[in-house]
Amino acid sequence: MSRILRAGLVQQSCGADREKNLQASTAGIREAVARGAQLVLLQELHTGPYFCQHESTALFDLAESIPGPSTEYLGALAKELGVVIVGSLFEKRALGLYHNTAVVLERDGTLAGKYRKMHIPDDPGYYEKFYFTPGDAGTGVAGTPGDLGFTPIQTSVGKLGLLVCWDQWYPEAARLMALAGAELLLYPTAIGWNRADDAAEQARQREAWITIQRGHAVANGLPVLVANRIGFEPDPSGQTQGAQFWGSSFVAGPQGEFLGQAGGEGAEVLVVDVDLERSENVRRWWPFLRDRRIDAYGELVRRFRD
Repeated sequence: MSRILRAGLVQQSCGADREKNLQASTAGIREAVARGAQLVLLQELHTGPYFCQHESTALFDLAESIPGPSTEYLGALAKELGVVIVGSLFEKRALGLYHNTAVVLERDGTLAGKYRKMHIPDDPGYYEKFYFTPGDAGTGVAGTPGDLGFTPIQTSVGKLGLLVCWDQWYPEAARLMALAGAELLLYPTAIGWNRADDAAEQARQREAWITIQRGHAVANGLPVLVANRIGFEPDPSGQTQGAQFWGSSFVAGPQGEFLGQAGGEGAEVLVVDVDLERSENVRRWWPFLRDRRIDAYGELVRRFRD
């Protein structure tokens, strides 16, 4: 048997004009749906430029509530088109408390759930700790207000394990989503090259990014969907040479096989058929969850084994 989910990924460049960015996202969603997509994944922080290249308190004004303007807009679009949409927003949770948050709009326009990015980077050009509070640890109970953790979101197209960008480097995050019953792992992303690095180093970074996520697919027997932004965005502070986002959005099957991949040069809408039933067969062949030595992993909760 097979249970085919046609998924769309929108890879786009973003500028300072929020409405123009939303129009580009909308055009991508409409194209994906016209090609049969039942689920559409947008990239990280798709309503504006990647503002974390420098630190400025004025940029907190970009944050919005959830529910709020963007979820209303995406919800109306989801209802019009009858599609599940995964977006990525700068959330204002309370005064002085902000998150990098992925949202899921159900095909009837309702907000099915949200995920607050758990791993927050702090590197040159990626000063996210200045802006974002990590998501709460969570209870593992779907729908628990404010306490989300690594909890998949139930939708009409399946149980979605949402993770965001820097989360994609952590096998623990993918595994916890899988253990909670996720049927897909989805990564809205904003990652690119430092122009000061040579071509060989840039290639190594991109291949490492692809490899680690394909590894999550293999280790958990789940499809992985990754939507990354594209294009050059200057550093407003002038401290770095800016970010050249490398695109390369892709979908991998439960054995890490490529089901589809976008290019690294321009905007693109990738539409891929994902057979959700294959995960059952793959997990029967490779029963990693069965053979885990959960009695021996206690020290994983330590920072380091000194």
